[in-house]
Amino acid sequence: MIPARKTRTIRIGPLRVGGEAPIAVQSMAATRTQDIAATRGQVERLQAAGADLVRVAIDSPKDAEALKEIAEGIHVPLSVDLQENYRMAEAVAPFVAKLRYNPGHLHHHERTKSTEEKVAWIVDVARRHDCAIRIGVNAGSIAPEYKERYPGDNVGAIVACAVEHCALLDGMDFPDFVVSIKDSDPRLVIDANTRFAEARPDVPIHLGVTEAGMPPEGIIKTRIAFEQLLSRGIGDTLRVSLTVPFDDKGQEIEVGRQIIDDVSNGRFRSVPPNFFDGLNIIACPSCSRVENEKFIDLAEDVKRMTEDAKEHDITIAVMGCRVNGPGETDDADLGLWCGPKTVNLKKGEATVGAFGYDEILGQMRVELDRLIAERT
Repeated sequence: MIPARKTRTIRIGPLRVGGEAPIAVQSMAATRTQDIAATRGQVERLQAAGADLVRVAIDSPKDAEALKEIAEGIHVPLSVDLQENYRMAEAVAPFVAKLRYNPGHLHHHERTKSTEEKVAWIVDVARRHDCAIRIGVNAGSIAPEYKERYPGDNVGAIVACAVEHCALLDGMDFPDFVVSIKDSDPRLVIDANTRFAEARPDVPIHLGVTEAGMPPEGIIKTRIAFEQLLSRGIGDTLRVSLTVPFDDKGQEIEVGRQIIDDVSNGRFRSVPPNFFDGLNIIACPSCSRVENEKFIDLAEDVKRMTEDAKEHDITIAVMGCRVNGPGETDDADLGLWCGPKTVNLKKGEATVGAFGYDEILGQMRVELDRLIAERT
């Protein structure tokens, strides 16, 4: 039930992705990168679970130093997430097989330089160190120029961004790249990736539903998108993003393999027509950028506390870090993004305040009750 894919085959270290290569399943280390023992242990667990690739977030020179030790003796190819500091590519490229940059983050640094100059620098580093590149476009961090060009059309903006960055790498004669276009809403993931595949059928695609949340809802959201896309021949590698305890991250690999096997054999799960009605809790899957592990417990507590609000069409986003937290909570009715000691509470794009981990649930409940009262 998975048609032959039209994409070209690229090389990520020893791994082949795209074309006739098997669909690769990957995950991301959720521990703090500077905690070398914990991060190495998690990479090894993901490797044992059958991961084809493991991504690690790099946010500082100390993270890059830690990565060197983490990479020693690891057999699974590693990828790094450059986040906002694209210049970290030079420090980490010798130890990994792929560099991931987000076009929506390039404008934050060296504002006098053009996007083309910054991408050219990343490509030069990747070429010298034999790394592949992932162009990772997220709906929660759209580059400002695309927001201006596509007002009110996030899907159009992120697809155009991905297509134009592909053209940049084409012009630099760099073929070993893959594109990911992600959102927390599986319907938008389907729409955006279908449009991109029509525009660039040759480019390998990395599938993902970002901040899918906790099982079982997070698995259902992911399955909705992956079933629709894989059955159309779209998707060359994938990651299931689940908010689970660090020791259970191997579940992402197991679920990814199961979805591929189900679609390959024509086993599709029906989705109730009202699945997207009522309360929607978005939660990121955690990564090494999370500064307080209480974030995962907080997401579970939010889910339990809001059981009585299931029938209300309200979106609550629980994000684990300062990098994606501020932007990716903007579209939620209530947003919580977590720092090391406090949790920032938002109502839409407006900040309500920062509260301690022992205070935040009560404050969120006040805002939730107020929101329900306003709407009813």
